[in-house]
Amino acid sequence: MRLKVLKYVFLIGLLFSVGWSNAQMKVTHPPAADTVMMNAVPPPDTVKPTPPSQPPSLFTIRDIFVTGNKKTKGYTIERELPFKRGDKVALTELVQSFEIARQQLMNTALFHEAIVALKSFNGYDIDILVDVKERWYIFPIPYFKLVDRNLNQWLVDHKGSLDRVNYGLKFTYNNFTGRKDKLKLWLVNGYTRQAQVRYEQPYADKSLKHGYNIGFSYLSNREINYATIDDKQAFVKQDGFIRKQMQVNLEYVYRPALRTRHTFRMIYFDETIGDTVLQLNPHYYNAGLRRIRYPELSYTLDYQFVDYLPYPQQGFSGDFTLSKQGFGKDMNVWQLNARANFSRKFAPKASYTVQANATLKLPFDQPYYAKKMLGYGDNNLRGLEYYVIDGVAGISLRNTIRRQILDIKIRNPLRTNIDRVPFRFYLKTYGDMGYVYNRHPGQNQLPNKFLYSGGFGLDIVTIYDFVLRFEYSFNQLGQSGLFLHNRNDF
Repeated sequence: MRLKVLKYVFLIGLLFSVGWSNAQMKVTHPPAADTVMMNAVPPPDTVKPTPPSQPPSLFTIRDIFVTGNKKTKGYTIERELPFKRGDKVALTELVQSFEIARQQLMNTALFHEAIVALKSFNGYDIDILVDVKERWYIFPIPYFKLVDRNLNQWLVDHKGSLDRVNYGLKFTYNNFTGRKDKLKLWLVNGYTRQAQVRYEQPYADKSLKHGYNIGFSYLSNREINYATIDDKQAFVKQDGFIRKQMQVNLEYVYRPALRTRHTFRMIYFDETIGDTVLQLNPHYYNAGLRRIRYPELSYTLDYQFVDYLPYPQQGFSGDFTLSKQGFGKDMNVWQLNARANFSRKFAPKASYTVQANATLKLPFDQPYYAKKMLGYGDNNLRGLEYYVIDGVAGISLRNTIRRQILDIKIRNPLRTNIDRVPFRFYLKTYGDMGYVYNRHPGQNQLPNKFLYSGGFGLDIVTIYDFVLRFEYSFNQLGQSGLFLHNRNDF
């Protein structure tokens, strides 16, 4: 056991040492002796006066030509550019701006490709070309999804039962009117019955700075996670529906510049559970309630400046959220959440990423319903996929080193606007750590304890922001295994 602990400590130390060594590479070393002699200052009588430095020549952006956009409005594309008509820029700044513009366009999830280049010039007047290749935006696809948190939990804990599957129709229309807006219609049956409609409009005015999102959903479940026992979700099932929830949400989005967004959100919840849940866990809600109705108000500040948002290798992104759930005995939670992702390339095909997440819920005495922390959604430690850790305060840190080993393009057998489908393969190693505080941990051992894990794996990245991850992980409990994860934005 001691040997395994030392293995993880060594792995995590290696990850941080690599980041530290890369930082040291920035230190400027003194020149060699022969360089000093070659650059020695000549005698005073031979010194020539240095001419005053000239400011760089500025070019005026005369026009911007957008091509390849059959659906997307031209002004929606120009909204993502760090320059506009009439701007005066130096040539060196213009080259950097072209790359930023390309990254911004790719991060909209509207295009397969984006090219930003100089089209023509006349003296100090220049024209810029923006050429894009649009994605397919309409996805009326059959819906089949596991309800468990990951594939391993479904296969191991629930024996791959089809009773724990949702199926139906998921209709998504991205770029609905060419303004990067999105329409969603879901009709789902199976483990969960769900009807959902949502519309997102990021550019609702002429300035393209103000937007809104509106949505409604109704769902009912035959099974519910009523407690956490031995650090795993415990479920109870009945013939009828044991949980019903209705949700209405309205959001206002303000995006004053390229990278920063402010979101003000208002959600109304109405949820009911069966008597069986209260018999098993009287503290599922506050005061033994079967039904809760409450509003949630929240503010989110979001910043994104990365090369490729679904799989960043260079740049920084982060968000901060302050929310208030409920104002009475039914629900009363103040919540702070902060996330950050810093990525840096230290070689042409290698990069290092640090992901941090911190959450605080007040007051500390909360019902089970409001104490979900690590292991839910994207907030998890690799190697602890079979477990959940509940609490009211938590922090996690995920460190990853990756290197691209293969970049191939396969001929597309379908007639679409993309001839070849790209696949990029990355080998990686990682080390994670975290901590969750829970005043009343009950029959669970992982809260109030320093957590750590590590491993190595392979990532596959392809079109439509699809990322498939194969990870072989070890944890502090002496366990190891292969875990599969995927991400897509359909």
